[in-house]
Amino acid sequence: MNSNKNKFKEKLLNSLILASMAGYSVSVHAVDESEKDIERITVTTQKRVQAIQDVPVTVTAFSGEMLEQLGIQDLDVLSEITPGLVIQEQSPNNPGFVIRGITSDSGSAQAAPRVSVYYNGTDISRSRGSYFELFDIERVEVVKGPQATLFGTAASVGALSVTTRKPQELFEAGVSAGLGNYSARNLQGFVTGGNPKVQGRVAFTYRERDGYIENIAEDEADLNGIERFGIRPSVRFTPNEQLTIDLVYNYEKNDDSGTSFKSRRFAPTNGDTSPYSFAEATGSPLAAQVFGKADLGIERTVKDLSLTLNWQLNDQWQLTSISADRRFDSLEVFDADGTQAWFLEFAEDANGEQFSQELRLSYAGDKLNSFFGVSYFDEEGSQRVPFSTEESVFLNCMGLLGSGLPCINPDGSVNILTPILTGGAASILPYQGVFQNFGENTAYSVFADFSYAVSEKLELTAGLRFVDEDKTSGYASDFGASILAGVPLLPVVSTGGEIFSADASFDAWLPRFNALYRLNEQMNLYATVSKGRRSEVLDVSSSISEGNVVPQITEIPAETIWNYEAGIKGNSSDNVFRYAASVFYQDYQNFQVSRQDDAGNFFTENAGNAKNLGVEAELKWAVTADLEWFTNLAWIDAKIDENSSNGELAGNRFRLQPEYSVGTGLLYSRDLTSQYRLNSSLMYTFRSDIFFEEDNAPVADFDIAQGAVQLTSVRLGIEHSRQNWSVTLFASNLFDKEYLVDAGNTGSAFGYPSFISGAPRFVGIEFRKTFM
Repeated sequence: MNSNKNKFKEKLLNSLILASMAGYSVSVHAVDESEKDIERITVTTQKRVQAIQDVPVTVTAFSGEMLEQLGIQDLDVLSEITPGLVIQEQSPNNPGFVIRGITSDSGSAQAAPRVSVYYNGTDISRSRGSYFELFDIERVEVVKGPQATLFGTAASVGALSVTTRKPQELFEAGVSAGLGNYSARNLQGFVTGGNPKVQGRVAFTYRERDGYIENIAEDEADLNGIERFGIRPSVRFTPNEQLTIDLVYNYEKNDDSGTSFKSRRFAPTNGDTSPYSFAEATGSPLAAQVFGKADLGIERTVKDLSLTLNWQLNDQWQLTSISADRRFDSLEVFDADGTQAWFLEFAEDANGEQFSQELRLSYAGDKLNSFFGVSYFDEEGSQRVPFSTEESVFLNCMGLLGSGLPCINPDGSVNILTPILTGGAASILPYQGVFQNFGENTAYSVFADFSYAVSEKLELTAGLRFVDEDKTSGYASDFGASILAGVPLLPVVSTGGEIFSADASFDAWLPRFNALYRLNEQMNLYATVSKGRRSEVLDVSSSISEGNVVPQITEIPAETIWNYEAGIKGNSSDNVFRYAASVFYQDYQNFQVSRQDDAGNFFTENAGNAKNLGVEAELKWAVTADLEWFTNLAWIDAKIDENSSNGELAGNRFRLQPEYSVGTGLLYSRDLTSQYRLNSSLMYTFRSDIFFEEDNAPVADFDIAQGAVQLTSVRLGIEHSRQNWSVTLFASNLFDKEYLVDAGNTGSAFGYPSFISGAPRFVGIEFRKTFM
């Protein structure tokens, strides 16, 4: 088996190398006048506008037009066609960003992100505030490998940068409306215009859809439904040709129904244990009192304001200032056991404030391009996790009563033993408690980056960022003794609500080195060495010392990554074929993993050293004037080192990362008459099996894993080119494949893993109209 697997890896690697080298003699087919070239993409990855093939790092980029052609409105769908990127969306409150196997999804206010998420040039990487709707987008860039010089310290493994469309002087407006199954409704639009000095733009989105996992509990909405609203007014001031000022405000509100944490250990009252169909999640009857929200689901608000100033001082020098303030507040109530029992009912109340300021001076010369500057980043956040249960249900489900009675009977009824245990003195015994962690982080950075053309063919780049951080971590818990057990139901050393805190300071130097070699006008080779860092975690909790509750402070060393990479980028002379391929090797020291304790708390742990080897490739071909084809491939072998010093995780694969992934698609458009045009797209994605936890092990005899998944989406529409309207039919997950978004979750810590089903087939119709 291993021999066949190794042969397959070798074949895949050889195929990717051959595809990347095809540019040496690209002659895809004879080009005639009816053919067109493919879209020429420029990016700002290196803080200046460049053709993507001139950037000596691995970058995948999508224009807003391509996202609209493919009907991509969600970040997780975007990742399906991006090699080396996985975005897991349990809910807007809990997205996971994975670049080359490294996951950034911790909700703890004490832990730093690993993936930089940039929105209009500002860092919004904190997990609970990083989700946003994809509407009225100009460009998306996914940058692989450590990029601290370019995107700050959160880019320890890469960055996702999204740029929204800017105001324009000419009047233009557009609206789109759609309907679909599961009572789906969406409405989006924009309007823009102005004069030579001031231009404005307002864009908005509203999406609503019923849940696709039926909740057979009475008076509860079906699970995994969405209701999301966003509005983005922006103003551009251009007082003269040298100065541009952009002011952008973004407001988003999410009111999704509950996430379908489905138990397979106990069936709901209809007897179906499949994670893809029914669930029965009632939530705590005291939810309004304990959690501040009576029903399952999420209430989340994000407010973001950014001010960007670009001042062209002369032909060579430009000053850029970016100021941003972002605030988020989210409350999610969830049923962690996924059963009808009042057993593991939790909520997460997270909020945060972030302010950043960057000043950057850029130089553009004949041979030298450089930028240098300073930045300031300050954030405060907290994560509050209240817990609710019924004492006898909890103790019985955990097997601590020895009653001989099951937690849940075959008919779906729950055994509440309180009347028996209290001799009839009480019918129920509610129990509640709360964890809370806090984090404050202030970071000062100085950075510089220089690219020098040694010759017409060779360009060398060197960059360096120095960062100095001041951190404060806090922790509090309040768990009283239960009546039946006489001790807290969760194994928590309660602080009685008192906040324990600790302070520390850290600093680091983060370099990058790149070389770009132009073989000819159509082909470039590049190599890069860069260092990434996920900063130290100052973990604060509580313990008992000499009979007293005291702070327990653990400093987890910084995770450092050295990335070594080489690649090739190019296109055919007629630009009907474009390709890129890279091979990388990453070496991790003090690899940080998120794990759960017996109380359901997530914590960060040092898993030792890890290695990551991979290959990525992208191909794009204008087959004819009407048909365009693209394919993105990745093979990533990401594992913790097989070293006994790495403990029980030694040799395990990174969570959420498939070994193989493919995203391919066709874009077909042609004129039917002088007025009508056919537009269509087909998208297919494949991902091999993944583990949802670094443990790679079953929980309660259930695999916390997902086998290979294949998904297909299609769009077919008619456009009236003169009247600027179109009607499009669409379907995602066309063949209604069943798959999991996540497994394990909070319930795993108690022996009750839960499973979250992926989206079924969605179908609908969409109407668009543009006014000019």
